[in-house]
Amino acid sequence: MKATIWHNPKCGTSRKTLAILEETDGVDVTVIEYLKDAPTRAKLEQLYKDAGITPQEGLRVRGSPAEELGLTKDSVTADEILDAMAQESMLLERPLVETDKGVRLCRPQDKVREIL
Repeated sequence: MKATIWHNPKCGTSRKTLAILEETDGVDVTVIEYLKDAPTRAKLEQLYKDAGITPQEGLRVRGSPAEELGLTKDSVTADEILDAMAQESMLLERPLVETDKGVRLCRPQDKVREIL
């Protein structure tokens, strides 16, 4: 099985999720450090759709400029959030993992087991 993780090595949850992937037999892991190699807006839209969550649910508020950018207001649209995320990858909550069985925002890290 192939798995892709949008990873931040400084994040404990992301590191724990990656460890689960690496310890699972038969999983070929591709690691994308999204702060260096950000997903496109189209990819983000697809990931959130496949995960069954909204861009608002995938927005990282803590430790990001989301509030200063006004992205936490109720009036902000999903398109506005996706546009902002495409410009500033720090706005993505992590880690996101994609396999043939689906996509999960792996908070907590054990959510990754749902798609293995």
